[in-house]
Amino acid sequence: MTDDREFDLVLFGASGFVGRLTAEDLARHAPGDLRIALAGRSRERLEAARADLPEPADRWPVLVVDATDEGDVADLASRTRTVVTTVGPYVRYGRLLLGACAAAGTHYCDLTGEVLFVREAIDRHHTRAESTGARIVNSCGFDSVPSDLGVLVTARRAAADGEGTLTDTLLRVRSLRGGLSGGTIDSMRQQMVDMSRDSAWREQVRDPYGLSPDRQQEPTDFGRISLGGASLLDQLRASSPVRRDEATGRWSAPFAMAPFNTRIVRRSNALTGWSYGRGFRYNEVSDTGSGLRGAGRAVLAGVALGGLAAGMSLRPTRAVLDRFLPDPGEGPSEETRDAGRFVLDIEASTTSGARYTTRVAADADPGYSGTAIMLGEAALAVAVDGAAGRLPQRAGVLTPATALGEVLVDRLRARGFTFETRRTDRDG
Repeated sequence: MTDDREFDLVLFGASGFVGRLTAEDLARHAPGDLRIALAGRSRERLEAARADLPEPADRWPVLVVDATDEGDVADLASRTRTVVTTVGPYVRYGRLLLGACAAAGTHYCDLTGEVLFVREAIDRHHTRAESTGARIVNSCGFDSVPSDLGVLVTARRAAADGEGTLTDTLLRVRSLRGGLSGGTIDSMRQQMVDMSRDSAWREQVRDPYGLSPDRQQEPTDFGRISLGGASLLDQLRASSPVRRDEATGRWSAPFAMAPFNTRIVRRSNALTGWSYGRGFRYNEVSDTGSGLRGAGRAVLAGVALGGLAAGMSLRPTRAVLDRFLPDPGEGPSEETRDAGRFVLDIEASTTSGARYTTRVAADADPGYSGTAIMLGEAALAVAVDGAAGRLPQRAGVLTPATALGEVLVDRLRARGFTFETRRTDRDG
């Protein structure tokens, strides 16, 4: 990539709800000499969003760009070293931009949770991005930074201790306060629509290793990962939506984001030559507690998730749900966001028999302020640490763990995020 670009970083979608939060975060934490611009399809809305930013960000240039115009996105990609985009659904509004970045050697970060979009990006643009040196980094928000980086630090701790590679690994959502954004809901809705149109797309979404760079090298026995392996609706058809851990007495329900997060984590394993292990099996669930109360919560969560998945799969019920679900660009009040938090535990066994637990947590709304921090720091890692040669030497369509690795872990720790690994079979 040449150094004669006009900008170091452009935030596309800066006038949307999460885009505004990301702009505010960048305004407070980006280096003062970083050349940043705001982009979107409405100059008026961009200028209004910019006016709310502190100095000197209130003077950042604004660029009017239509995500569906091939010339617009090509021009944007040619003018900046890095693009970070909050504009989804990405299968609708991200295809041209991602392709333009891959062709121009421009680094790219997004918030997608769409299996079909990432699979298409891999098939169409991975090789080109490798040749141009572009880091195309999908899923830099709550989908899927905590999962992806949490497993990375767990695997590296086990390796550093000489305890081999990971085998059965489970993420448990211990606490989660905050809601899914309107953009996330819209992405889920769009993927359900696409799946209903094409049986090949349905099979792609259902494949637990559907984002692998080498599908033939992956397992074909999905029994041990059934909760995270299939689509939301298939999870509930294949097995009971709730389970009880006989050792602890605690109940768990399916985690809504598992069908996407698990595929990103498995892609990270494959992209690094299966460094987590050939016997690595990964799943994610929501912990609902113990006793009758825990069982009741698990049942309610399973029913709600199943109802949402089934409702989004059918046009008539989708129309009903649309009346109640948040629209893209909508979000909660600042007071509600300030009360948000998440606590996740990743429990892993290794080939030597050792066991580890990694806690990933933050006092931030996972879908809004927390995601803005994760996306902003991912973008800064690409634009700043990448330019300084501190990132893994990879290009192509990547994951947060494979593109940014420990650099992003350190950045998030500096922002108050927790990534703590302890050995549980020996240290308790």
